[in-house]
Amino acid sequence: MSDQKWIVSDKEHLGGKPRVKGTRISIAFLLDCLANGMSVAEILDAYPTLTKTAVQGALRELAHEMEEVAA
Repeated sequence: MSDQKWIVSDKEHLGGKPRVKGTRISIAFLLDCLANGMSVAEILDAYPTLTKTAVQGALRELAHEMEEVAA
């Protein structure tokens, strides 16, 4: 697993909401797209600032963080 951090937040972007590093795409928006049935390929086509590596990394990081919260 990479040590790359894909989820970032700062007050200058999206009012501090967590987002995918290097984009203005919030994690909540990404999850909403997936929950509404969009595939990763469809998301990448619709939002060219995202890469497959970034999406997978952000989802992996989020899953890891959720495991830590549950522990």
